[in-house]
Amino acid sequence: MKTKSCMNIDESLLYSWGGETKIFKKGQMVFSEGDQVSYYFQITEGKVKLNNYNEEGKEFIHNILGKKQSFGDSLIFLDKLYPMNAVCLVPTEIIRLPKNNFIDLLEKHPDISMEMNHCLSQRLYYKLVMMQNMASLNPSIRLKGLLDYLRSFHDNDCEYCFPVELTRQQIANLVGLRVETVIRALKKMEKEGKIKIENRKILY
Repeated sequence: MKTKSCMNIDESLLYSWGGETKIFKKGQMVFSEGDQVSYYFQITEGKVKLNNYNEEGKEFIHNILGKKQSFGDSLIFLDKLYPMNAVCLVPTEIIRLPKNNFIDLLEKHPDISMEMNHCLSQRLYYKLVMMQNMASLNPSIRLKGLLDYLRSFHDNDCEYCFPVELTRQQIANLVGLRVETVIRALKKMEKEGKIKIENRKILY
């Protein structure tokens, strides 16, 4: 089953409820860890990385999101601060809708509210699956869990037809491994026929 790229609300509806377009440069923060949760964000163009850093300064990537995907929306319903950063990997265009306006929109459009409940349930499910994979000491299991999750957002279910749009370093940061370990594990997975690597592009 294809995972819903949560959320993707009609842009005209977002604008009619007070949404505005914001343009961000590559490397610019949309929000930082510790900021107040104030908006619903939906990507029109570009790519956003959700991350934070441990006490040694090592980066951990929670997710990388692209066009027609939202981020930070699960925190709108909590009186909490952001536990991560949102940084643009490329020049990015985002529609942002103030938190209170977004909640009003959901109250007036129960169909969107139900869709969001479905979305958040899927996110929680895949978070739990990823946690199970991360507990494995086998790098290949961690990588397969990540690849399964990424491919679940796409319609193609054929072998070797999903291109992984991530660098080796980004993959390492997502699964909590050293980049050298990721490279060795990917080569092993290729020999086993689990992936293909063409011009350094991973096909799953």
